[in-house]
Amino acid sequence: MRYSFNKITREAAIVISKWEYPPPYNFYNMDPSEEGLADLLNGDYYSATDEAGNIAGFFCHGLSARVSGGYRAGFYEDRERLDIGLAMKPSLTGQGLGRTFVQEGMSYLQQQLGRTRFRLVVATFNERAKRVYEENGFTPIGTVLSAVNGEDVEFLCMVADRDNRDNR
Repeated sequence: MRYSFNKITREAAIVISKWEYPPPYNFYNMDPSEEGLADLLNGDYYSATDEAGNIAGFFCHGLSARVSGGYRAGFYEDRERLDIGLAMKPSLTGQGLGRTFVQEGMSYLQQQLGRTRFRLVVATFNERAKRVYEENGFTPIGTVLSAVNGEDVEFLCMVADRDNRDNR
């Protein structure tokens, strides 16, 4: 499957904010309020559409991709790295689509922002996502606890380096 990426629109943000992930992934559910929509529309988010034009997921970068505990852990001291976050539509997860989704999203961000060094955080229990990130060249550098919706969640920080010749 091929994906197209564009700055997120209000319409796409509304759709994405209503996605519901099953437990234990439900802490990834977003806030569909006006405040939650404002977060999605802050300029850091790109929607991803499939070949039929359906919203398949999103990517974000910068501060929007960080967890608060990552600052205490020193994860964000390397300013050369672009922090990224992403999500696929719940009904598309677990179907083997993640590797291409991550690969194409990273290529898009690399083209748009000119960055080749990436960093992300993922819940340590999310084995599917960690496997997909490793398949895309990410390696773990440490873990940290960070509060999400009033609960401490352990996150793994992972980094990847890509140059213009390596679009893997």
